[in-house]
Amino acid sequence: MSQLAPTAPPLEVGPLKLDIPVVLAPMAGITNRAFRRLCREQGAALYISEMVTTRALVERKPDTMVMASFEPDEQPRSVQLYGVDPDTVAAAVRLLVAEDRADHIDLNLGCPVAKVTRKGGGAALPYKRDLLESILTAAVAASREESAKRKIDPIPVTIKMRMGIDDDHLTYLDAADIAVKAGVGWIALHARTAAQFYGGQADWSAIERLVEHVDGTGVPILGNGDIWTGSDAVRMVEQTGCDGVVVGRGCLGRPWLFEQLDAAMAGGEIPADPTLHQVLAAMRRHADLLGELYGEDKGCRDFRKHVAWYLKGFEIGSETRRRLGMVSSLQELYGILDTIAVNPDQAYPVETAAKPRGRTSRARRVALPENWLDSTCISANESRVVSGAELDASGG
Repeated sequence: MSQLAPTAPPLEVGPLKLDIPVVLAPMAGITNRAFRRLCREQGAALYISEMVTTRALVERKPDTMVMASFEPDEQPRSVQLYGVDPDTVAAAVRLLVAEDRADHIDLNLGCPVAKVTRKGGGAALPYKRDLLESILTAAVAASREESAKRKIDPIPVTIKMRMGIDDDHLTYLDAADIAVKAGVGWIALHARTAAQFYGGQADWSAIERLVEHVDGTGVPILGNGDIWTGSDAVRMVEQTGCDGVVVGRGCLGRPWLFEQLDAAMAGGEIPADPTLHQVLAAMRRHADLLGELYGEDKGCRDFRKHVAWYLKGFEIGSETRRRLGMVSSLQELYGILDTIAVNPDQAYPVETAAKPRGRTSRARRVALPENWLDSTCISANESRVVSGAELDASGG
């Protein structure tokens, strides 16, 4: 246990107030209602949904509407949208605000996967300054207009982005200028380029530069990248001056991280990591929640990917791990967990907590539309390419 000084004050953006300025990053296939509920039970934070494509939302596709749904007691309700067309993005924002489906809307400008950037979406989009300005202006205006109709304070629209395409094509400072002018609520920066994907080390100095760049505008900056422990979050705030943190891969298989982040950011004692017995209880809880959300069969299949994250570093036999990775029913899962008798009270492998988990990769060339880097303004032909960028992919 360690004692830390208070780190960051509450974060207020319009009607949205975070007593603890910690945000769960949206992650495809991870931050569904079940996982968000599991994390909410651990600590105070803002828990963002999986990324929702604006076109699918406007078309009210059933799976998309489930992704954009919340538990009755989930407050605030936070949705991340991904879109490339200003009109469609605005329509999606109007739907969420007019129908009282969200208290906060985040826009994804950081997805690094090839099938998105190849068509000018995700982390490639901020390179086209005019398109970015059109999207952000339309989104903020739509929120303000629909909020006014409901006679409520404007629902905040925020953004999450990367530093740029690669080290030679950084966009984050220009993008911040556009975002501030458009009236976004805050800017979250994942301190990597798209070329880094999830590999290498996040450049926290970029977060510090962004904080200095927007100083005096009143727009908060949140930092993202390589936060594996509560102490990491405190260190990021102290080193960069950012107003809060966004946590992604660090909580995979570790929902209790939010209790530790809560305590660390408030300056309290950081709770100890759980024993194996407590981890197994968290696994049961997670699987139960997924079963409630998707039904037992799909819930168990969805849970399989979490097994390795939960048990990383523990002394569990390879055969048991293999069986857990193939479970098809809750009873089967319970039975296997009950057989883990190798010192169920063994301490959490602390050395694994501070190591990367989830997706990692080496630097790569970013897939882009032909001649994308020739101009920072989008051409008519590029507009046609970008129109196909709304795919069910996420990241950032």
